[in-house]
Amino acid sequence: MTRRPLASTTVREALDSALIALSASGVETPRLDAEVLLAHALGVDRGMLIAYPDRDLTGEQARWFIDASRRRRMREPVAYITGFKGFRRLDLQVDRRVLIPRPETEHLVEAALSLPVGARVADVGTGSGAVALALKDERPDLIVFGTDVSADALDVARSNAARLGLDVSFVHGNLTAGLEVDAVVSNPPYVEQHAALAPEITQYEPALALYGDIDGLSVIRMLVKDVRAPFLALEHGQGQADAIGELARAAGFVSMERVRDLAGIERVLVAQRAR
Repeated sequence: MTRRPLASTTVREALDSALIALSASGVETPRLDAEVLLAHALGVDRGMLIAYPDRDLTGEQARWFIDASRRRRMREPVAYITGFKGFRRLDLQVDRRVLIPRPETEHLVEAALSLPVGARVADVGTGSGAVALALKDERPDLIVFGTDVSADALDVARSNAARLGLDVSFVHGNLTAGLEVDAVVSNPPYVEQHAALAPEITQYEPALALYGDIDGLSVIRMLVKDVRAPFLALEHGQGQADAIGELARAAGFVSMERVRDLAGIERVLVAQRAR
């Protein structure tokens, strides 16, 4: 049987081939991933793949998709392969220097949307800048800072801010970096040191932004003590809410709200001090 040249490969054939390979590699969402990668290769949305399954790929498109499928079979996250991840209303550039923004982190943004006009907000551990940039996008009146101990992550955040035209100040430093602010939001490292995670996470995402020592709370303990602002919104792991609530109470926070994610898991603690 004569093998078809790359330029004669159709959307349907490319997807079918990738689906078989990704499924065999243990990828959890093989069809979705194949469609996202192929849509990116063609510069179209996924609906166009369904509408035009017999469309031919160019040689360049086919080569990119073959390489992208290979990388995904090696369990590299789709967002790192395409270089982009959607978060709220933004498309953020991401690579292995930063965590991939996740839907549950959007609760941090939602918690801070009700802050007073002109409030000064610090996004601690900003990474790609996702939370800081989304806040500035949706509340342009806020004065927003992003801090991170990783200079590499801040390079990504600053690049996103410039590309999106959003005025956020990024500071290289630990925790709140000494900033005087009215509110702190943070998605800190909170994964327990020996937690079992998917290879997409353990092999590709930065450990510095993931792990919070044996119980996952080492950075959170320091952060809660460091915060002087009257408002704190903190993302955390499953089962950590009680311990973090106690830390917040010990630090003088009196009002607590627990926010659940779409899976019903307590995911964000919103704490406030009496004014």
